[in-house]
Amino acid sequence: MYDKSDPRASLAPAKAGSLLSQTGLVAEPQVARFYQAAPQIVDATGKTWLHRGHNFLVAYSEAAAGMPFERVGQVDEYCVLLPKAGGSIVWNGERTEVPGYSIAFVPPGNSSVTVTGGGELVRLFSTQNGDLAEACGNARGYDVPRAHIPPFQPWPEPNGGWKVRVYSLDVAQKEGRFGRIFRCTTLMVNVLDPYEGPRDASKMSPHHHDDFEQGSLALAGEFTHYLRWTWTSDMADWRDDQALEMASPSLLVIPPPVIHTTRATGAGTNLLVDIFSPPREDFSLKPGWVLNADDYPMPD
Repeated sequence: MYDKSDPRASLAPAKAGSLLSQTGLVAEPQVARFYQAAPQIVDATGKTWLHRGHNFLVAYSEAAAGMPFERVGQVDEYCVLLPKAGGSIVWNGERTEVPGYSIAFVPPGNSSVTVTGGGELVRLFSTQNGDLAEACGNARGYDVPRAHIPPFQPWPEPNGGWKVRVYSLDVAQKEGRFGRIFRCTTLMVNVLDPYEGPRDASKMSPHHHDDFEQGSLALAGEFTHYLRWTWTSDMADWRDDQALEMASPSLLVIPPPVIHTTRATGAGTNLLVDIFSPPREDFSLKPGWVLNADDYPMPD
């Protein structure tokens, strides 16, 4: 249910056979308030918090200046988000400079990421990388399988072959387009347009996803995430509504088919990044929504 001013109101309606009424699908949200929790990694590179979903995980770092974050034998493509300070990425022996306020995608294999002057670094991976998945603060959160989430399947390799791809986040808002969406073979990342001050409470967007999670990564400001579990015929599925107040940095992984919506509540700038893995087909089918669609083809 979207307000008529929300670009997502133009999405195709959900397929028949929604899971909302099916029983036995209840899972709890995975909550990480990085600003309150101890980091999982403290070493010469800085401090890093790790938190996972079913198919993806987030490594949020307060990076030390000039120290490389290395990946050896990385099994698939990953994402680097530099919201403020710039840095560089080395892959296949080649160095790529990455300005601040950028998003980049790094191919499989050996690579490293450096934040030149130190500062905020966000890396997004698939959970196919077992070493990182096991290091997450909620590593045991998925010991019970989510049977209604399909097995992870990457999207086709990029046009022109593997290389580091860098995109600026300096993208003007456009009527009818939702946020700033980028995709690769493993992830879809929507760096939402910042909210200045609280979101209009009369224009919320409660909705649900049948068979994929949504990660909501807060990088600035404060948010309240509203979650509602639909009643089914089995009372074991029933849960009280939740209103999770979370500051920045933090990550909420919302399980399907929970009904959810989020309200920015901070008085200043509120910045949220939505994460999906693999990429969403419905967003990808909207002309102009995925800003790097020419580089990454959809499945046949």
